[in-house]
Amino acid sequence: MHTTSPEDRQRTGSDDAPKRRPTIKDVAASSGVSRGTVSRFLNGGKWVSPDAREAIERAIRQTGYRANQHARSLVTGRANALAFLLAEPQENLFADPTYTPLLRGAAAALAQRQKTLNVLVASTPEERENVVAYMAGGHVDGAMLISSHENDPLVDLLLERGIPVVSCGLPLGRSGSLASVSVDEAGGARTMVAHLRATGRRRIAMITGPLDLPGGRYRLEGYQDEMGADFDEALVAHGDWGHESGTVAMAELLRRAPDIDAVFAASDTMAAGAITALRRAGRSVPDDVAVAGFDDSPLAASTDPPLTTMRQPFERISAEMVALLLDIVAGGEIKAVTLPAKLVVRESA
Repeated sequence: MHTTSPEDRQRTGSDDAPKRRPTIKDVAASSGVSRGTVSRFLNGGKWVSPDAREAIERAIRQTGYRANQHARSLVTGRANALAFLLAEPQENLFADPTYTPLLRGAAAALAQRQKTLNVLVASTPEERENVVAYMAGGHVDGAMLISSHENDPLVDLLLERGIPVVSCGLPLGRSGSLASVSVDEAGGARTMVAHLRATGRRRIAMITGPLDLPGGRYRLEGYQDEMGADFDEALVAHGDWGHESGTVAMAELLRRAPDIDAVFAASDTMAAGAITALRRAGRSVPDDVAVAGFDDSPLAASTDPPLTTMRQPFERISAEMVALLLDIVAGGEIKAVTLPAKLVVRESA
């Protein structure tokens, strides 16, 4: 029986021969940058140019490089993982359509850096204590804080334990102590009201989100600014981001001001609820009442009629949060990043 020696396998490249694991040196050679630049990219991307970042990502795919996370953790003292920390009841993670694209974008941004994402939920005192203890134990290097309400005790617990945090949305009352990535809430609201006015609408109502969240507070401020002298408190009702709250708020607005000819809801889900209430009241959309939302979540294109809305760049928000948080973990400064919202016109307005 013929056998193949180890030397023969090495010369012939037989599939039986063990394959050498790609290294940072291989990635550097393939990308045309230094090993130091590759290392900086893998450890957060600080001081890595966009061109170098693109070349390294391409080289990682081509070489099949995978970092030895255990070895990296021993050397750096880091977990090489971040938390997607939702400060809401866990059922909201699946009920609110804005969380899925944020979560997907964060996971993709970390996968490019060969780091992992932990999803954590903390809305009760017990959950807050457990989550903070878990993070302080070194299981993650920092947290992307999602939907933190004003005066939320979770923020104090995180800061007291020295856990790096980036807030999704401007942190109400904590702008100096917490980094953030947010959409231009007020500017987006002004753009939407201006669009509704440009289509000839004059009695424009608003359904707000919770006012202890930046999306609730600043979208209301933008609406009020753009309405100017036409602002009327009777045209404002409050919701909680959910469909039912949009239905209830719209019915309340119709009772107060039956001559409404447009409504701007601070979320697509509440806008869908407003459409439900208008149909029940015998009002057509958009002939009698134009309806507009905010987010451009997957729901927006599937409502009847499809929803005019302000698009949040969810994937870019996630990518910016990951980059900013890794920079802070590496010793960088606390910053606030604001991204524009884009008007998307559909049949509802």
